[in-house]
Amino acid sequence: MTTHHAPDTRRDDAIGTPPQRPTRVPADRYYSAAFARLEVERMWPRVWQVACTVDHVAEPGDYFEYRCGPYSVLIVRDDDGILRAFQNVCRHRGNSLCAGSGSDLSELRCGYHGWTWDLTGALKRVPNRKGFGALPLGELPLLGVRVDTWERLVFVNLDLGAPSLADYLEAVPDDIAWLGLGDFRCYATMTVDVDANWKTIADGFSETYHIQTLHPELHRCMDDVYAPQVIWGHTGKSEQLYGVPSPHLKEMPSDAEVWDDYVRTQGALMGVAEGTPFPGGRPVIEVIAEHIRTFAAGRGVDLSWAGTDRLMRLHQYNVFPNMTLLANADHLTVLVSRPGPDPDHGELVMMLWMRMAPGAPRSTPADVRLTADEAQPGLVLTQDISVLAGLQRGMHQPGLTHITLSNEERRVINMHRNLERYLDLPADELMTGGEPGGRRR
Repeated sequence: MTTHHAPDTRRDDAIGTPPQRPTRVPADRYYSAAFARLEVERMWPRVWQVACTVDHVAEPGDYFEYRCGPYSVLIVRDDDGILRAFQNVCRHRGNSLCAGSGSDLSELRCGYHGWTWDLTGALKRVPNRKGFGALPLGELPLLGVRVDTWERLVFVNLDLGAPSLADYLEAVPDDIAWLGLGDFRCYATMTVDVDANWKTIADGFSETYHIQTLHPELHRCMDDVYAPQVIWGHTGKSEQLYGVPSPHLKEMPSDAEVWDDYVRTQGALMGVAEGTPFPGGRPVIEVIAEHIRTFAAGRGVDLSWAGTDRLMRLHQYNVFPNMTLLANADHLTVLVSRPGPDPDHGELVMMLWMRMAPGAPRSTPADVRLTADEAQPGLVLTQDISVLAGLQRGMHQPGLTHITLSNEERRVINMHRNLERYLDLPADELMTGGEPGGRRR
């Protein structure tokens, strides 16, 4: 069979300059109740975190409850169309005001004693107000939470004095501006309950070192070697070119074999069913790119502007603490990991998007919740989920005092570096080894 392999367009590899020694991270960060309490006290209330999409709260009266550990934030679209967010708590006796999501909300009324606020957070009614004595309504508005949007993602931050979202995202918006994120629509979110710490979940989407073992099908149709990475601060990025085999492979597969494994792992992204034979005629990467353009045209999307590299190079962004954004010219998935009821449990939220024609109507995403056993979000993500419980059990083994990380795993290291900054840990609880500060540009 003919084998056409695309030339390497970037020679930066995923490792960069190796450190003198690997980075060692205390393993108990992944299961310690005391460490989890520090995260709840010092980190989660101070960081920007993606809560939902604009399409969840698009119209006046729409609302969405965002939960992260013990924190509950109520996001609403008020009567004037302004997006607002509040701590989800009645200022009388602390009852939660809303749960879940919905529409046609005209006011926020506590179901316990009837205290009522308008959608701007102003207190309007207190039953039997006389019994409280002097009770100026203006002194008891709902407790505000910072809310902002980046394209169609809604972020919240409990810290009213935190840096702006734009500053927090650093170079990411400019780096991905070419994509036109605003043209994508979220059609579904899938929340998967996992027997693993939120960091265990996030780590799996912060390195490509595991591709060669956990994802053999992906290994045959993705370059995990020349996959440049950069760290900006709160954020980082990796790139991987698809439609080519990994240079790690000792025997290079044919174009037809690359095609088969791409279809097996990514075929839905180009509208090609598993088992479809390789049509041949051109290098496989170009054949796949043309199928993606044709698939997009079928829903009114013109991708003639997107060259092969734009269509086939996956841009993977990490935003501290818990968000990963995966994108190429016709694909967008946002992955978020969140803490569960204890350090050994968490949830993986997958926001699934599709590029739509300009002016396409919005729709409210379908939100589903599944167990790890029930979730089947495609071959690769199912493989990712399958190892999480075993990873979490392994962290508890008494001989494993530290995990050992390579420079390829620098986005995992950067997550821990940011954690250390927020948690203000003593010197004897910090990471050791590696390169101080990591590689930045």
